[in-house]
Amino acid sequence: MTEIGSDSLPADRQRETAHRYILGVYKVMEKITSVFPNVLFESCSGGGGRFDPGILHYMPQTWTSDNTDAISRLKIQYGTSIVYPSIAMGAHVSAVPNHQVHRSASLQTRAHVAMAGNFGYELDLTALANEEKHAITQQVSFYKQHRQLIQFGEHYRLLNPFEGNASAWMFVSDEQKEVLVTYCRILSEPNPPTQRLRLKGLDPNFNYRLIGTDQTFGGDELMYAGIVLPNLIGDFATETWNFRVE
Repeated sequence: MTEIGSDSLPADRQRETAHRYILGVYKVMEKITSVFPNVLFESCSGGGGRFDPGILHYMPQTWTSDNTDAISRLKIQYGTSIVYPSIAMGAHVSAVPNHQVHRSASLQTRAHVAMAGNFGYELDLTALANEEKHAITQQVSFYKQHRQLIQFGEHYRLLNPFEGNASAWMFVSDEQKEVLVTYCRILSEPNPPTQRLRLKGLDPNFNYRLIGTDQTFGGDELMYAGIVLPNLIGDFATETWNFRVE
């Protein structure tokens, strides 16, 4: 809420208006959720105006932004995650060209970014090619496999999209035995230098195997030396890594 005022209050009490309004919202929400305790209500950020810790008591899931463009979402979700857990952030794969900014990112990139929150889709499945439908089936399966880790694990922000040409984040299980890392390089660069991504929150004494390969890394190695970033092709490219202690 911005520029809120009331004709019924004197000048020295104008600041009460927004506070009393929010108390009224909570009162309505208390009534609704008490009558329908088994319904999952989702609130909306409204540009940030209605995404507050208090509303999570009644609506534990919030639509983070109407801007569903994956690259715009890098900053939106980075900032939101500083205060709110990933499980509270609604994050969807939408159609391309994107409705808000008319940008086209790959289905993989859109999914990788959306998987940093409460994952879903908002597009016409009947308009997609069979290859895309197959990819979506695999994406849904992948998210279900890692949902516990993403929604309840420790979330670490590795690269700040406000400060550079990339964003990266990771989730670590409570026992520090499973890790999911996502990297997004925003714009392609000619002949880029070799870069490393240093992970966080691992046990330095554990050995982590990169799932799908025979490569094993020490927890201290992943945190202090990091992993070599691939030379991704094209703009808006992403990569994920899943490590597990076995």
